[in-house]
Parts: sequence; structure tokens; C-alpha cells
Amino acid sequence: MTIRGILFDKDGTLLDYYATWMPLNRIIALEVAGGDQTLADDLLAVGGFDHETGKVGSGSLLAAGNNAEIATAWHAHLGDRASAVDAIIDQVNACFENGGGAYTTPVTDLPVLLQRLKSRGLKLGVATADSERGAHETLGPFGILELFDFVAGYDSGHGAKPGPGLVNGFMATTGLREHEVMVVGDNLHDLHMGRSANAGCVIGVLTGTSERQHLTPHADYVLGDITEIEAVLDSLS
Repeated sequence: MTIRGILFDKDGTLLDYYATWMPLNRIIALEVAGGDQTLADDLLAVGGFDHETGKVGSGSLLAAGNNAEIATAWHAHLGDRASAVDAIIDQVNACFENGGGAYTTPVTDLPVLLQRLKSRGLKLGVATADSERGAHETLGPFGILELFDFVAGYDSGHGAKPGPGLVNGFMATTGLREHEVMVVGDNLHDLHMGRSANAGCVIGVLTGTSERQHLTPHADYVLGDITEIEAVLDSLS
């Protein structure tokens, strides 16, 4: 198998999920709840956050849902207290896009790792459940956007995970074929996206909200983090 391109999930894969996103999840839940902390805690629980363990459930809305899906679930929970769902979507998008840089925590030295991958001749992409603007806002400060050949979010016109559209968009942009693409993510949505697009290699990483046992049945490899990808590439070449 010859891998010529890698499509990365963003949150929980390139970025440490808990350090980057739980502060923002708390901020936007409280905003949507109108400052009511008890209601904000309820919204976080609706999204999949367990207040006792401090963990977000694997595959839950906060772990794998896109911004519109999170906002829609919160809108339903608020009932008569809710503003229009589109207004809540706008709130969520604005919080994640404008506030992401304050908490963004990479899982490794991304410029160094990605430059090494580029030096192998690989095409690189990002496929996120965040908005496309959110991807640019959170990754931009690290000076790595120019290393990616493709950056897309749930609102980029390729469809949402776990469908194949984001992988298909990556292939259309780069000219790669299915068997040449590696998909890397921390959630089942990412792995199922790769499988649905017939990607040549599907990898799970443990820097997000999923445990090894969640990912192993669905992945070709489960790695501690993306720094282990180079060893996999070497074994496949």
C-alpha cells in the first residue's frame, strides 16, 4: 500500500480535545443558557459531558457532532425558553470561531511534524466538524495552514461526518485515489467517514474523547497520538 495523502480530523487529533474545547464548551453553554449555570450544566450533559467523571462521551455531540447538531440539540432541550435555532447555531459558531485561539492546545509541535510529512511528498488535509472558519482560526496561529492542501468544515459543502463527502473533497482537490488516502481521527465518526469513502488506511488516536476499545474494531491502527504516524508510514512503504 502506498499512502500519498493524510486527511486529519482537527479536534482531538491535531489539537488536544479537553484542553482546547472544554473551556469553550462551558462558555457557550452558559451563554446559550442566558447565564443560568444549572441550565448550562444541563446543556453540557445533553452534549455528552459527564459532570462526575469530567469526561465527554465517545461519539457524543460534544465529541463528534458539528456545531449545528450541538445547537439543534440544545434548542430542543430549552423548549419555550429557546431563541430560534439559527440564532443558537450562530452563537455556537461565533464562540468557537472567535474564542478558539485562546485555548488551542496542539498535541505536539505541529509545524515540525507536518513539515516532516510534507517532506515525504504527502498531501495533507483537515476535515473537521467545526466550521471552516473555525478551522482557520484555531490552526492559523501555528503557521501551518499553508502546509495543508485542503481544509474543510461541516459547512464547506462536502457534507458532514460520518459520510464520505469530506474525504471525497480531499481526493478531488489533490487528485488522489481512495487507496492512497489515510484518514486519522479520534472518534468513530472519523473512522466511519474513512471507511465510507474506502480510504486505504484508517487510524484512530487517543488524544480525544475515545478509548482504545472504542476505536480498535473500526481502525487499521490505534495510536497514542499523531507522532506515531511516521512509523506506520514506514511499515506500509
